[in-house]
Amino acid sequence: MTLKTNLKIERTFEAPADRVFDAFTTAEVMRRWWRVERHWETAEAEVDLRVGGAVRVVMRNTDEDVLHGGGGEYTLIERPSRLAFTWVWDDEPHETLIDIEFEEADGATTVRFTHSGLWSEETVRSHRGGWNGCFDNLERELAAEAP
Repeated sequence: MTLKTNLKIERTFEAPADRVFDAFTTAEVMRRWWRVERHWETAEAEVDLRVGGAVRVVMRNTDEDVLHGGGGEYTLIERPSRLAFTWVWDDEPHETLIDIEFEEADGATTVRFTHSGLWSEETVRSHRGGWNGCFDNLERELAAEAP
């Protein structure tokens, strides 16, 4: 039996919801933050922002010169309040689902992020660390772009 489990993360970013949503859906912006470690590179980011359209990201571990890539298909797009897409890592056959809610209040946006269908508690722990690293990068990116 395969265990399916979920990862939930809530973060608040000092930016309006449309900017945070766009950071998840604009390839050029994704290349600046979507990587696990600050010193890694986002070697590839592709977005076809429509239900059924593809999303793909490839991160490069600069210490080991190793690529970590994956992608999926958009299942829900409600700009700027909600986004969902499937996700499959290139080296792991399990399809998962990423569901993101964006709620703006007083110019800040709370992101409620759920990555469901992960296959083990170890995978949840690993993804928690990876996503939090990405969100740390996103926080810096949004601060750098602040008007």
